[in-house]
Amino acid sequence: MPKRLFVAIDLPDETRQLLAGLDPHIRGARWIDPAQMHLTLGFFGDVADDIDRALREKLSAIEFGAFFLSVAGIGTFPGKGAPKIIWIGVGTAHPHLFQIYKRVQEAALAAGLEPELHPWHPHITIARCRDVAPQLLRKFLKANADFVAGMIRVEAFHLYSSKLTPAGPIHTRELTMHCRE
Repeated sequence: MPKRLFVAIDLPDETRQLLAGLDPHIRGARWIDPAQMHLTLGFFGDVADDIDRALREKLSAIEFGAFFLSVAGIGTFPGKGAPKIIWIGVGTAHPHLFQIYKRVQEAALAAGLEPELHPWHPHITIARCRDVAPQLLRKFLKANADFVAGMIRVEAFHLYSSKLTPAGPIHTRELTMHCRE
């Protein structure tokens, strides 16, 4: 049976709680459960068992060193029009982060998955929006324009499965890839 898979970097609990504490309780903005907050390196959708096994093998071969990542900045997707997502940034063009992203994409391609063709904008989704009043959202974004959550140490990334439920997605960690020391 296919599994809905993605690869992500987890956040420390303190960072998740700090991001959850930003919730301005704007109608139409549904804040993400802190336990579900992460930095996605690749979303693969429904993956068949044989490709899942190949993906695990390819991901397990990725070597990387630990690094620090700045969690700062705030914005929305899309950039114009009605926002669908509120996000927190992870600094600008961190070379180690982009290297891991590239290796995850190469592993997925080698396992038989289609590559992501759109440009990658690393971010942490903190809320999903539907019919949010633009003036309330602008006020929130302006008030948090200089938001900084500090630095996180990236020592691992994970393969997750995601099950969609009426209460929201349930993410299950399937595999962990640790940095080499």
